[in-house]
Amino acid sequence: MVKINVKKLDGRAVLPAYGSASAAGADLYAVTDGPVKFGPGETKLIRTGLAVEIPEGYAGLIYARSGLATKRGLAPANKVGVVDADYRGEVMVSLHNHSSVPQTIESGERIAQLVVTPFLKAEYVQAEELSDTARGAGGFGSTGTN
Repeated sequence: MVKINVKKLDGRAVLPAYGSASAAGADLYAVTDGPVKFGPGETKLIRTGLAVEIPEGYAGLIYARSGLATKRGLAPANKVGVVDADYRGEVMVSLHNHSSVPQTIESGERIAQLVVTPFLKAEYVQAEELSDTARGAGGFGSTGTN
């Protein structure tokens, strides 16, 4: 298990918490000064009141909570947020209302989930040619049969 140092920037902040023993993502909670209303198609930046110290070689990925996205249409506007190992500012969630009805987020509500994962650092090298594959340059939908 990797230990992540978390600093509360607001006394109302809640440490990330796993919803079950096998959960991959830890819930992130909203810190607001009152209800935050979202019109259909509207995006707002929601505070968590937390800063995290992601270890070198890891990234914190912010994903939608399936229940919030499915039942209420609220999910991160950028689809997946990335918290780099050298970032020490407040973790924020850019929530978007994909639904056709107004939605409201309350302080203390679970708004997203944080997955801490290792990643590979790549060295990008310019090349004149790339190796051949069966797919080649086939793009979107090129591997499907329908």
